Amino acid sequence: MRYLLVIPSIDIKNGKTVRVVQGIPELGSKEYGSDPVEMARIWRAENAKLLHIVDFDGAATHSHVNFPIIREICESVIIPVQFAGGIRDLDDIHLIMETGISRLVMGTMAIENFELFKKAFEKYGPTKIAISLDIIDEELVIKGRKIKTGIHYIDFAKKMAEIGVERFIVTDVLRNGILGGPNLDYSKTVANITKAKVTLSGGIRNKDELMDVQNLMLDGIDSVIIGRALYENRFPCQKLWRVAESGIF
Repeated sequence: MRYLLVIPSIDIKNGKTVRVVQGIPELGSKEYGSDPVEMARIWRAENAKLLHIVDFDGAATHSHVNFPIIREICESVIIPVQFAGGIRDLDDIHLIMETGISRLVMGTMAIENFELFKKAFEKYGPTKIAISLDIIDEELVIKGRKIKTGIHYIDFAKKMAEIGVERFIVTDVLRNGILGGPNLDYSKTVANITKAKVTLSGGIRNKDELMDVQNLMLDGIDSVIIGRALYENRFPCQKLWRVAESGIF
């Protein structure tokens, strides 16, 4: 039986993680750091198989200030690192690929400059480039989820699938980061229409919702990106493994 891949998200802003892991009450109120590299090592120690890194500075200001941190993360863990945020041109793509990431997740550039994106996609291929679909009320939003495009997510997903995109990261923006529950319909629709692999991002609150997604694996949804719920220790197994590990240090 295949199991759903759970991908921890590390969101970076001003060189630090946007969220820190809250401590287990039985172990005291310790918080696990604002250092993105430390955070990557923690998730790797907790058996993550893939990390999703979001560069908030890049998305907001087209900055490369966090690229050295991305490189250090890639060099510090032995698992693949997936990156998203602020990639606008071919130079950006070259620089971020040089850090050692395994996959680049793109949205804005594919919408605003399709021909340039297509050129990059032809160079790097579907294993290295995935498409993010950030959705508000069935409409795609770009540039750090601040700009509405007027483009329906299904239309764009079809267009991307036609050129060979094999993975979509699907986010219901209104549920992301607020523990609003996953939007299964968006992800299932994209998977069914494109026949591509889909990563559901955002909204997951507990193990029952993970099982809801697990039940959709035959539809092509093979992974989930989780941020806040992991950082807030909302899964029983987290308590078990952290209590077990507390005597190690």
